[in-house]
Amino acid sequence: MTHRLPEMPPASSPDFGALGADASLRHLVGALLTYGLLTVVLMVVVCAAMWALATAQGSWHAGTKAKTGLLVALGGAVLTGGPLAWANWLLDLGAQL
Repeated sequence: MTHRLPEMPPASSPDFGALGADASLRHLVGALLTYGLLTVVLMVVVCAAMWALATAQGSWHAGTKAKTGLLVALGGAVLTGGPLAWANWLLDLGAQL
């Protein structure tokens, strides 16, 4: 008995041109993502420097607050850039199927 695989439908992708103000929406999202990531990078640098200075001065309380700020900034980086990377990965994966 021979099993035949069903025919695969043609590759499809999302219709990004379906939105009315497609270009302005892309620019707005791109600008917000850029500002968000720049803010996160600045916070990582500031919190890491404050953690190092506070630890060197023996201020464990300020060092703990700076370490918490650093972890929050890293979490913000993941939440800011992660969905875009995940969506791009899913779109690439969908195009291969």
